Amino acid sequence: MAGEERDPAVIAQLRAELNLDAPIPVQYFHWLTRALQGDLGVSLRTHEPVTQLIASKLPVTLELSLLAMIIALVFGISMGILAAVNKNSWVDHGANFVAISGISIPHFWLGILLILVFSVNLQWLPASGYVPFSEDPLQNLRTLLLPASVLGTGLAATLMRHTRASMIAVLKADYIRTARAKGLLPKAVILKHAFRNALVPVITLTTLLFGELLGGAVLTEQVFTIPGFGKMIVDSVFNRDYAVVQGVVLIVAIGFLMLNLLADVLYVLINPKMRG
Repeated sequence: MAGEERDPAVIAQLRAELNLDAPIPVQYFHWLTRALQGDLGVSLRTHEPVTQLIASKLPVTLELSLLAMIIALVFGISMGILAAVNKNSWVDHGANFVAISGISIPHFWLGILLILVFSVNLQWLPASGYVPFSEDPLQNLRTLLLPASVLGTGLAATLMRHTRASMIAVLKADYIRTARAKGLLPKAVILKHAFRNALVPVITLTTLLFGELLGGAVLTEQVFTIPGFGKMIVDSVFNRDYAVVQGVVLIVAIGFLMLNLLADVLYVLINPKMRG
C-alpha cells in the first residue's frame, strides 16, 4: 500500500487512516462498532466497501449451493430409501458403494473429470464462467449444473447413508408391522408412514450440511472460475486483503450460527416428542 519506497510519512499517514497506531483492544472496539452498523471496512486492493463486495458475490454462491442441495436431496434421499427397502440386496450394496465413492472423491478431482467428459469431449456444458439468472436463465443453469453436481455429490452420499439408517430403524417399528398387517400397500407403508418419520433427522442434517457447502464452494468455484463468495475468499487470502478476510470470517461465523439455530428449531417443530 505504501509502495516500494516506503516513505515514513506515507506509512505514518496510512497507520493513522487505518487506526493501526491505536492499541489492539481499541482497534478491535472500533472495528466491532463499525461492523455492528454494517460497515466492514474497505478492501485494501480494490478500495471497494467490503459489505458491497460480499453482497455482490454471496448471491452467486447461494444460488450454486441451492442447486447443489436440490441435487443432493433428490439423489441422496431416493437412494437411501431404495437401499433401506432392499436391505442387503445388490441395490443396497450398489447404493453404499456409490455413497462411499461420493464421500471419498475430492471435489477438485471430480470437477476436472466432469469438465473433461461433459465440456471437452461431449461439449454439452460450458467448462467455466457464470451467467446471471437475470440475463439468461437457461445459460445460467448450464453454467451452474457441473459445479452444482460436484458440490452435491458428497452431500448426496451423506444424505443417502443417513436416510438409509433412519429408514431401516423406522421399518422395524411396531406401527409399521401393524400397517402391513392391515393390508396397506407397500408403497403407502413406505412413503406415508415410514418415510415421514424417518425424515425428522434427515431434515435437521440437511440444514447443517448446507453450511458445509461453503467449504466445498471454495474449491469448486476455483475450478469452474465462478465469481462467487468462495473464490473471493481465496483471492482475498492470496492478495492479503485483510479487511475482506475479516468481513468474510464474520459473515461465515454468523451464517453457521444461524444454520445451527435453524436446525434446532426445525427439529422441535417436526418432532412432536420434543415439544413436551
